[in-house]
Amino acid sequence: GDPGLHHLILDVTQNGVTDHYQLLLGVRRDLPDRLLHVEIGGTSGDPGLREGPDVPEAHLYDAAHDPDLTRILLDDLAAEASVGPLRFRHTAGAGIRTDLTSLPITAEQSNTSLLFGDAYICKLFRRLSTGVNLDLEVNLALTRGDCTHVPAVLGWIELEPGRGARAGGNGEPVTLALLSDYLHTGADGWSLAIASVRDWFAHTPPAGDDEWAELDASAAGGDFAAEAERLGAATAEVHRALADAFGVTTLPAAEVHAMAARMNAELTGTCRAVPGLAPHAKALTGAFLDLAAQAGPLPVQRVHGDYHLGQVLRTESGWTLLDFEGEPARTQHERRALAHPLRDVAGMLRSFEYAARYLIAKSGTVPPEPGGRLETRAHAWAARNRAAFCRGYAAAGGADPAAHSVLIRAFEFEKAIYEVRYEAQNRPAWLPVPLTSLAHLAT
Repeated sequence: GDPGLHHLILDVTQNGVTDHYQLLLGVRRDLPDRLLHVEIGGTSGDPGLREGPDVPEAHLYDAAHDPDLTRILLDDLAAEASVGPLRFRHTAGAGIRTDLTSLPITAEQSNTSLLFGDAYICKLFRRLSTGVNLDLEVNLALTRGDCTHVPAVLGWIELEPGRGARAGGNGEPVTLALLSDYLHTGADGWSLAIASVRDWFAHTPPAGDDEWAELDASAAGGDFAAEAERLGAATAEVHRALADAFGVTTLPAAEVHAMAARMNAELTGTCRAVPGLAPHAKALTGAFLDLAAQAGPLPVQRVHGDYHLGQVLRTESGWTLLDFEGEPARTQHERRALAHPLRDVAGMLRSFEYAARYLIAKSGTVPPEPGGRLETRAHAWAARNRAAFCRGYAAAGGADPAAHSVLIRAFEFEKAIYEVRYEAQNRPAWLPVPLTSLAHLAT
Protein backbone atom coordinates (compact mmCIF):
# COMPACT_ATOMS: atom_id res chain seq x y z
CA GLY A 1 0.00 0.00 0.00
CA ASP A 2 0.86 3.64 0.15
CA PRO A 3 2.36 4.05 2.68
CA GLY A 4 3.92 0.58 2.78
CA LEU A 5 5.93 -1.05 5.55
CA HIS A 6 8.81 -3.44 4.89
CA HIS A 7 10.87 -5.32 7.46
CA LEU A 8 14.54 -5.68 6.52
CA ILE A 9 17.49 -7.48 8.07
CA LEU A 10 20.72 -5.97 6.80
CA ASP A 11 24.06 -7.79 6.79
CA VAL A 12 26.77 -5.28 7.70
CA THR A 13 30.37 -6.42 7.36
CA GLN A 14 33.20 -4.48 8.99
CA ASN A 15 36.78 -5.74 9.34
CA GLY A 16 35.70 -9.22 8.29
CA VAL A 17 32.92 -9.46 10.90
CA THR A 18 29.28 -9.50 9.81
CA ASP A 19 26.59 -8.12 12.09
CA HIS A 20 22.85 -8.11 11.44
CA TYR A 21 20.67 -5.03 11.83
CA GLN A 22 16.94 -4.69 11.48
CA LEU A 23 15.28 -1.74 9.77
CA LEU A 24 11.63 -0.81 9.41
CA LEU A 25 11.55 0.66 5.91
CA GLY A 26 8.69 2.92 4.90
CA VAL A 27 7.67 3.55 1.28
CA ARG A 28 5.57 6.58 0.27
CA ARG A 29 4.89 8.15 -3.11
CA ASP A 30 4.71 11.57 -1.44
CA LEU A 31 6.82 12.13 1.64
CA PRO A 32 5.35 14.63 4.14
CA ASP A 33 7.59 17.28 5.63
CA ARG A 34 7.50 15.61 9.06
CA LEU A 35 9.41 12.62 7.62
CA LEU A 36 11.96 14.41 5.43
CA HIS A 37 14.64 14.13 8.13
CA VAL A 38 14.51 10.31 8.02
CA GLU A 39 14.49 9.86 4.24
CA ILE A 40 16.93 7.22 3.02
CA GLY A 41 16.51 7.47 -0.74
CA GLY A 42 14.20 6.63 -3.61
CA THR A 43 13.14 3.53 -5.52
CA SER A 44 14.45 4.77 -8.88
CA GLY A 45 17.87 3.26 -8.27
CA ASP A 46 16.52 -0.24 -7.62
CA PRO A 47 13.77 -1.59 -9.91
CA GLY A 48 13.27 -4.49 -7.49
CA LEU A 49 11.70 -2.10 -5.03
CA ARG A 50 9.06 -0.99 -7.54
CA GLU A 51 5.89 -2.93 -8.24
CA GLY A 52 6.05 -2.37 -11.98
CA PRO A 53 7.53 -0.17 -14.70
CA ASP A 54 4.50 2.11 -14.67
CA VAL A 55 4.59 2.73 -10.89
CA PRO A 56 5.99 6.18 -10.06
CA GLU A 57 9.12 6.55 -7.99
CA ALA A 58 8.56 6.38 -4.24
CA HIS A 59 10.48 7.65 -1.20
CA LEU A 60 12.20 5.26 1.21
CA TYR A 61 12.57 6.28 4.86
CA ASP A 62 12.97 5.05 8.43
CA ALA A 63 9.45 3.91 9.30
CA ALA A 64 10.12 3.94 13.05
CA HIS A 65 9.31 7.67 12.79
CA ASP A 66 5.97 7.14 11.03
CA PRO A 67 3.04 6.56 13.42
CA ASP A 68 0.83 5.61 10.46
CA LEU A 69 3.01 2.52 10.00
CA THR A 70 4.14 1.68 13.53
CA ARG A 71 0.49 1.25 14.52
CA ILE A 72 0.66 -1.97 12.46
CA LEU A 73 2.98 -3.38 15.13
CA LEU A 74 0.31 -2.96 17.81
CA ASP A 75 -2.36 -4.44 15.54
CA ASP A 76 -0.29 -7.55 14.89
CA LEU A 77 0.80 -7.93 18.53
CA ALA A 78 -2.82 -7.75 19.69
CA ALA A 79 -3.82 -10.35 17.10
CA GLU A 80 -0.72 -12.54 17.60
CA ALA A 81 -0.34 -12.40 13.83
CA SER A 82 2.20 -14.13 11.62
CA VAL A 83 3.56 -12.18 8.65
CA GLY A 84 5.98 -14.20 6.54
CA PRO A 85 8.77 -15.25 8.92
CA LEU A 86 7.69 -12.70 11.56
CA ARG A 87 5.79 -13.88 14.63
CA PHE A 88 3.93 -11.46 16.92
CA ARG A 89 3.38 -12.69 20.49
CA HIS A 90 1.74 -11.32 23.62
CA THR A 91 1.72 -12.49 27.22
CA ALA A 92 -1.32 -14.29 28.59
CA GLY A 93 -4.09 -11.91 29.49
CA ALA A 94 -2.42 -8.86 27.94
CA GLY A 95 -5.08 -6.69 26.32
CA ILE A 96 -3.04 -4.56 23.94
CA ARG A 97 -4.62 -1.29 22.81
CA THR A 98 -4.32 -0.55 19.11
CA ASP A 99 -5.50 3.06 19.08
CA LEU A 100 -2.26 4.63 20.30
CA THR A 101 0.10 6.88 18.35
CA SER A 102 3.84 6.26 18.54
CA LEU A 103 6.66 8.69 19.17
CA PRO A 104 10.34 7.65 18.91
CA ILE A 105 12.57 8.42 21.88
CA THR A 106 15.36 10.66 20.66
CA ALA A 107 17.81 10.08 23.52
CA GLU A 108 21.07 8.43 22.54
CA GLN A 109 20.80 4.67 23.01
CA SER A 110 21.82 1.45 21.31
CA ASN A 111 18.27 0.51 20.27
CA THR A 112 15.24 2.34 18.91
CA SER A 113 12.41 2.80 21.41
CA LEU A 114 8.88 3.90 20.54
CA LEU A 115 6.42 5.36 23.03
CA PHE A 116 2.79 4.46 22.33
CA GLY A 117 0.80 7.17 24.11
CA ASP A 118 1.61 7.01 27.81
CA ALA A 119 0.87 3.29 28.01
CA TYR A 120 3.56 1.25 26.22
CA ILE A 121 7.20 1.36 25.22
CA CYS A 122 8.37 -0.79 22.33
CA LYS A 123 12.09 -1.46 22.09
CA LEU A 124 13.22 -2.33 18.55
CA PHE A 125 16.58 -4.07 18.75
CA ARG A 126 18.88 -2.57 16.14
CA ARG A 127 21.73 -5.06 16.12
CA LEU A 128 20.24 -8.52 16.42
CA SER A 129 21.72 -11.08 18.79
CA THR A 130 21.66 -14.84 18.53
CA GLY A 131 18.37 -16.42 19.55
CA VAL A 132 16.17 -15.03 22.29
CA ASN A 133 17.33 -11.60 23.45
CA LEU A 134 18.40 -11.51 27.10
CA ASP A 135 16.20 -8.50 27.81
CA LEU A 136 13.10 -10.43 26.74
CA GLU A 137 14.15 -13.68 28.40
CA VAL A 138 14.85 -12.10 31.78
CA ASN A 139 12.00 -9.58 31.86
CA LEU A 140 9.47 -12.19 30.74
CA ALA A 141 10.56 -14.57 33.50
CA LEU A 142 10.38 -11.79 36.10
CA THR A 143 6.97 -10.68 34.81
CA ARG A 144 5.66 -14.22 35.11
CA GLY A 145 7.10 -14.35 38.63
CA ASP A 146 5.18 -11.18 39.61
CA CYS A 147 8.34 -9.19 40.28
CA THR A 148 7.22 -5.61 40.92
CA HIS A 149 10.61 -4.03 40.16
CA VAL A 150 10.55 -4.51 36.38
CA PRO A 151 8.12 -3.17 33.74
CA ALA A 152 5.59 -5.86 32.82
CA VAL A 153 6.24 -7.50 29.45
CA LEU A 154 3.17 -7.29 27.21
CA GLY A 155 4.44 -8.76 23.97
CA TRP A 156 7.33 -9.30 21.61
CA ILE A 157 8.18 -9.80 17.93
CA GLU A 158 10.44 -12.60 16.75
CA LEU A 159 11.87 -14.17 13.61
CA GLU A 160 10.73 -17.78 13.37
CA PRO A 161 13.28 -20.60 13.94
CA GLY A 162 14.97 -21.74 10.79
CA ARG A 163 14.72 -18.29 9.20
CA GLY A 164 17.23 -16.69 11.56
CA ALA A 165 20.49 -18.04 10.13
CA ARG A 166 21.32 -14.69 8.57
CA ALA A 167 20.56 -13.02 11.87
CA GLY A 168 22.77 -15.37 13.84
CA GLY A 169 19.99 -17.86 14.55
CA ASN A 170 20.79 -21.15 16.33
CA GLY A 171 17.45 -22.93 16.07
CA GLU A 172 15.77 -20.45 18.40
CA PRO A 173 13.59 -17.55 17.32
CA VAL A 174 15.51 -14.29 17.01
CA THR A 175 14.03 -11.49 19.14
CA LEU A 176 13.25 -8.35 17.13
CA ALA A 177 11.25 -6.19 19.55
CA LEU A 178 9.92 -6.04 23.11
CA LEU A 179 6.69 -4.31 24.22
CA SER A 180 6.40 -3.35 27.90
CA ASP A 181 4.45 -1.10 30.22
CA TYR A 182 5.66 2.48 30.01
CA LEU A 183 6.35 4.01 33.41
CA HIS A 184 5.46 7.56 32.47
CA THR A 185 5.85 8.88 36.02
CA GLY A 186 9.37 7.53 36.37
CA ALA A 187 12.57 9.57 36.69
CA ASP A 188 15.84 7.85 35.83
CA GLY A 189 18.35 7.33 38.59
CA TRP A 190 21.16 9.09 36.76
CA SER A 191 19.23 12.36 36.47
CA LEU A 192 18.21 12.24 40.12
CA ALA A 193 21.77 11.54 41.22
CA ILE A 194 23.20 14.35 39.08
CA ALA A 195 20.66 16.77 40.56
CA SER A 196 21.84 15.75 44.02
CA VAL A 197 25.50 16.23 43.09
CA ARG A 198 24.73 19.66 41.61
CA ASP A 199 23.00 20.67 44.83
CA TRP A 200 25.95 19.40 46.85
CA PHE A 201 28.45 21.32 44.72
CA ALA A 202 26.37 24.48 45.24
CA HIS A 203 26.43 24.02 49.01
CA THR A 204 28.83 26.28 50.91
CA PRO A 205 30.84 24.17 53.38
CA PRO A 206 32.56 25.47 56.51
CA ALA A 207 35.73 27.46 56.00
CA GLY A 208 39.11 25.95 56.71
CA ASP A 209 41.14 23.10 55.26
CA ASP A 210 40.50 20.70 58.16
CA GLU A 211 36.75 20.79 57.59
CA TRP A 212 37.25 19.95 53.89
CA ALA A 213 38.87 16.66 54.78
CA GLU A 214 35.69 15.46 56.50
CA LEU A 215 32.88 16.87 54.44
CA ASP A 216 29.42 15.51 55.16
CA ALA A 217 27.48 15.26 51.88
CA SER A 218 24.19 15.06 53.79
CA ALA A 219 24.47 18.78 54.50
CA ALA A 220 23.11 19.71 51.06
CA GLY A 221 19.37 19.85 50.53
CA GLY A 222 19.26 17.30 47.69
CA ASP A 223 20.69 14.37 49.62
CA PHE A 224 20.32 11.15 47.59
CA ALA A 225 21.33 8.64 50.29
CA ALA A 226 17.79 7.60 51.25
CA GLU A 227 17.01 6.80 47.62
CA ALA A 228 20.32 4.98 47.26
CA GLU A 229 19.38 2.80 50.22
CA ARG A 230 15.95 2.04 48.72
CA LEU A 231 17.63 1.21 45.42
CA GLY A 232 19.91 -1.23 47.20
CA ALA A 233 16.88 -2.98 48.69
CA ALA A 234 15.13 -3.17 45.30
CA THR A 235 18.29 -4.61 43.76
CA ALA A 236 18.42 -7.38 46.35
CA GLU A 237 14.76 -8.21 45.72
CA VAL A 238 15.35 -8.49 41.96
CA HIS A 239 18.37 -10.71 42.54
CA ARG A 240 16.21 -12.97 44.68
CA ALA A 241 13.54 -13.06 41.95
CA LEU A 242 16.20 -13.93 39.35
CA ALA A 243 17.41 -16.77 41.54
CA ASP A 244 13.84 -18.08 41.88
CA ALA A 245 13.22 -17.83 38.12
CA PHE A 246 16.50 -19.27 36.81
CA GLY A 247 18.09 -21.05 39.75
CA VAL A 248 21.49 -20.82 41.44
CA THR A 249 24.52 -22.95 40.70
CA THR A 250 28.04 -23.15 42.11
CA LEU A 251 31.21 -22.02 40.38
CA PRO A 252 34.05 -24.36 41.43
CA ALA A 253 37.09 -22.89 43.16
CA ALA A 254 39.29 -23.58 40.11
CA GLU A 255 37.01 -21.46 37.92
CA VAL A 256 37.01 -18.64 40.47
CA HIS A 257 40.82 -18.75 40.35
CA ALA A 258 40.68 -18.63 36.54
CA MET A 259 38.29 -15.67 36.75
CA ALA A 260 40.83 -13.77 38.84
CA ALA A 261 43.52 -14.57 36.27
CA ARG A 262 41.29 -13.22 33.46
CA MET A 263 40.75 -10.02 35.43
CA ASN A 264 44.50 -9.57 35.76
CA ALA A 265 45.08 -10.30 32.08
CA GLU A 266 42.51 -7.63 31.18
CA LEU A 267 44.40 -5.22 33.43
CA THR A 268 47.68 -5.97 31.67
CA GLY A 269 46.18 -5.41 28.22
CA THR A 270 44.43 -2.20 29.27
CA CYS A 271 47.62 -0.78 30.82
CA ARG A 272 49.33 -1.26 27.46
CA ALA A 273 46.48 0.47 25.65
CA VAL A 274 45.92 3.22 28.24
CA PRO A 275 49.18 4.16 30.02
CA GLY A 276 47.27 6.37 32.47
CA LEU A 277 46.05 3.23 34.23
CA ALA A 278 49.58 1.99 34.98
CA PRO A 279 50.02 3.92 38.28
CA HIS A 280 47.12 1.92 39.73
CA ALA A 281 48.21 -1.46 38.35
CA LYS A 282 49.93 -2.64 41.54
CA ALA A 283 46.84 -2.08 43.70
CA LEU A 284 44.52 -3.65 41.12
CA THR A 285 46.75 -6.68 40.70
CA GLY A 286 46.83 -7.05 44.47
CA ALA A 287 43.02 -7.19 44.57
CA PHE A 288 42.95 -9.92 41.93
CA LEU A 289 45.67 -11.89 43.74
CA ASP A 290 43.66 -11.64 46.96
CA LEU A 291 40.65 -13.08 45.13
CA ALA A 292 42.74 -15.92 43.73
CA ALA A 293 44.23 -16.66 47.15
CA GLN A 294 40.80 -16.91 48.75
CA ALA A 295 39.18 -18.67 45.80
CA GLY A 296 36.49 -21.05 46.93
CA PRO A 297 33.20 -22.27 45.46
CA LEU A 298 31.06 -19.28 44.52
CA PRO A 299 27.26 -19.21 44.09
CA VAL A 300 26.34 -17.75 40.69
CA GLN A 301 23.06 -16.90 38.98
CA ARG A 302 21.48 -14.64 36.39
CA VAL A 303 22.20 -10.98 37.11
CA HIS A 304 21.56 -7.68 35.37
CA GLY A 305 25.01 -7.53 33.81
CA ASP A 306 25.22 -3.80 33.00
CA TYR A 307 23.91 -2.24 36.17
CA HIS A 308 24.18 1.51 36.67
CA LEU A 309 22.07 4.56 37.51
CA GLY A 310 20.91 4.94 33.92
CA GLN A 311 19.26 1.50 34.10
CA VAL A 312 16.85 2.30 36.93
CA LEU A 313 13.71 4.43 37.26
CA ARG A 314 12.22 5.93 40.40
CA THR A 315 8.45 5.73 40.10
CA GLU A 316 5.61 6.50 42.47
CA SER A 317 5.76 2.93 43.76
CA GLY A 318 9.54 2.56 44.08
CA TRP A 319 12.58 1.65 42.00
CA THR A 320 12.31 -0.23 38.70
CA LEU A 321 15.17 -1.97 36.87
CA LEU A 322 15.51 -1.80 33.08
CA ASP A 323 17.56 -3.26 30.21
CA PHE A 324 18.87 -6.73 31.04
CA GLU A 325 20.92 -7.03 27.83
CA GLY A 326 24.34 -6.84 29.51
CA GLU A 327 27.35 -4.68 28.65
CA PRO A 328 27.26 -3.63 24.99
CA ALA A 329 30.99 -4.26 24.43
CA ARG A 330 30.75 -7.87 25.70
CA THR A 331 30.09 -10.89 23.51
CA GLN A 332 26.74 -12.64 23.64
CA HIS A 333 28.37 -15.54 25.49
CA GLU A 334 29.85 -13.18 28.09
CA ARG A 335 26.51 -11.39 28.57
CA ARG A 336 24.70 -14.67 29.22
CA ALA A 337 27.28 -15.99 31.70
CA LEU A 338 26.14 -16.54 35.28
CA ALA A 339 27.73 -14.34 37.94
CA HIS A 340 27.71 -13.59 41.62
CA PRO A 341 25.09 -10.90 42.42
CA LEU A 342 27.81 -8.67 43.86
CA ARG A 343 28.97 -8.06 40.29
CA ASP A 344 25.83 -5.94 39.83
CA VAL A 345 26.48 -4.22 43.15
CA ALA A 346 29.98 -3.34 41.97
CA GLY A 347 28.50 -1.89 38.77
CA MET A 348 26.23 0.40 40.76
CA LEU A 349 29.07 1.46 43.04
CA ARG A 350 31.02 2.46 39.94
CA SER A 351 27.98 4.43 38.75
CA PHE A 352 27.97 6.46 41.96
CA GLU A 353 31.62 7.31 41.25
CA TYR A 354 30.66 8.47 37.75
CA ALA A 355 27.72 10.55 38.95
CA ALA A 356 29.90 12.25 41.53
CA ARG A 357 32.39 13.40 38.87
CA TYR A 358 30.21 13.92 35.81
CA LEU A 359 29.75 17.66 36.37
CA ILE A 360 33.51 18.07 36.86
CA ALA A 361 34.28 16.23 33.62
CA LYS A 362 31.69 18.23 31.69
CA SER A 363 33.65 21.41 31.14
CA GLY A 364 31.96 24.64 32.20
CA THR A 365 29.18 22.92 34.16
CA VAL A 366 30.43 23.93 37.61
CA PRO A 367 32.89 26.67 38.58
CA PRO A 368 36.38 25.49 39.55
CA GLU A 369 37.49 25.48 43.16
CA PRO A 370 41.06 25.69 44.49
CA GLY A 371 43.09 22.82 45.83
CA GLY A 372 41.07 20.03 44.26
CA ARG A 373 38.10 20.79 46.45
CA LEU A 374 35.58 19.70 43.81
CA GLU A 375 37.18 16.26 43.81
CA THR A 376 36.97 16.27 47.62
CA ARG A 377 33.26 17.04 47.35
CA ALA A 378 32.80 14.33 44.71
CA HIS A 379 34.53 11.72 46.83
CA ALA A 380 32.38 12.62 49.85
CA TRP A 381 29.15 12.33 47.82
CA ALA A 382 30.15 8.99 46.29
CA ALA A 383 31.22 7.54 49.63
CA ARG A 384 27.94 8.48 51.31
CA ASN A 385 25.75 7.00 48.58
CA ARG A 386 27.86 3.88 48.11
CA ALA A 387 27.49 3.13 51.81
CA ALA A 388 23.73 3.75 51.71
CA PHE A 389 23.24 1.47 48.69
CA CYS A 390 25.23 -1.35 50.29
CA ARG A 391 23.31 -0.92 53.55
CA GLY A 392 19.98 -1.23 51.75
CA TYR A 393 21.15 -4.22 49.73
CA ALA A 394 22.32 -6.15 52.79
CA ALA A 395 19.24 -5.27 54.85
CA ALA A 396 16.98 -6.67 52.11
CA GLY A 397 18.74 -10.01 52.15
CA GLY A 398 21.51 -9.51 49.61
CA ALA A 399 25.08 -10.62 50.27
CA ASP A 400 26.62 -7.99 52.53
CA PRO A 401 29.39 -6.25 50.54
CA ALA A 402 31.23 -5.51 53.80
CA ALA A 403 31.42 -9.23 54.54
CA HIS A 404 32.67 -9.98 51.02
CA SER A 405 35.22 -7.20 50.70
CA VAL A 406 37.72 -9.20 48.61
CA LEU A 407 35.09 -10.23 46.08
CA ILE A 408 33.39 -6.82 45.76
CA ARG A 409 36.76 -5.07 45.44
CA ALA A 410 37.83 -7.39 42.62
CA PHE A 411 34.51 -6.91 40.81
CA GLU A 412 34.69 -3.15 41.16
CA PHE A 413 38.25 -2.98 39.87
CA GLU A 414 37.32 -5.25 36.96
CA LYS A 415 34.50 -2.84 36.07
CA ALA A 416 36.82 0.16 36.41
CA ILE A 417 39.29 -1.42 33.95
CA TYR A 418 36.43 -1.95 31.50
CA GLU A 419 35.47 1.72 31.93
CA VAL A 420 39.02 2.93 31.33
CA ARG A 421 39.30 0.98 28.09
CA TYR A 422 35.82 2.04 26.95
CA GLU A 423 36.40 5.73 27.65
CA ALA A 424 39.81 5.72 25.99
CA GLN A 425 38.27 4.24 22.84
CA ASN A 426 34.98 6.12 22.74
CA ARG A 427 34.95 9.20 25.03
CA PRO A 428 38.52 10.30 25.82
CA ALA A 429 37.26 13.43 27.60
CA TRP A 430 35.65 11.14 30.21
CA LEU A 431 38.79 9.12 30.90
CA PRO A 432 39.66 11.18 34.03
CA VAL A 433 36.42 10.00 35.67
CA PRO A 434 37.40 6.34 36.23
CA LEU A 435 41.07 7.21 36.71
CA THR A 436 40.34 9.82 39.40
CA SER A 437 38.04 7.48 41.31
CA LEU A 438 40.73 4.79 41.27
CA ALA A 439 43.07 7.20 43.00
CA HIS A 440 40.77 6.89 46.05
CA LEU A 441 39.75 3.24 45.74
CA ALA A 442 43.16 1.76 44.97
CA THR A 443 44.80 3.06 48.14
